[in-house]
Amino acid sequence: MTKVPIHDLETAPVGSREPLARQAERIGRVINIFGAMANSPVLMEMYDLVETHLSKNSNLDNATRQAIHLTVAAVNDCDYCQSAYTGAAKAAGFEIDETIQIRQGRVVGQPKLTALLTLSRQIADNRGWVDDSAWAGAVAAGWSNEEILDAYSDVVRTILTNYFNHLVGTEHDLPEVPPLPT
Repeated sequence: MTKVPIHDLETAPVGSREPLARQAERIGRVINIFGAMANSPVLMEMYDLVETHLSKNSNLDNATRQAIHLTVAAVNDCDYCQSAYTGAAKAAGFEIDETIQIRQGRVVGQPKLTALLTLSRQIADNRGWVDDSAWAGAVAAGWSNEEILDAYSDVVRTILTNYFNHLVGTEHDLPEVPPLPT
């Protein structure tokens, strides 16, 4: 059970209503994570500003961003976000088997994407520390320094959602994802 109330557009604190409405429009409804974030207008506005800014200004396309989000959610063992980002990755063009591969850290036949996901995985898993070989691998695969730093921005944005769900115990209202092969 979620530790905080789940708000909708009518019950949310006044300061959360506009950013909550923008996220509901983006997703198609108020999902539990945003309904829970709405308890804090500061948090709701912060998430909305970050997500809106990245989606408009990142040098990474939506599919790459969604792959990063799903990778980080898997690293952080966030079930809620793995569900959310699996759906977002599918909407961005990935097949379900590719979403499983992304969660495992490697997309077959996509070495450029895999290099960036390897770097993103290390950023999330090692609190920002990455092997020189992971950085060099991303550069060798064709990612610019600016794109790598944009990927870092999406890693940080995803950690925000993952840790929030861990903190409040966001109740699932999204489809479950297939289990990873053992």
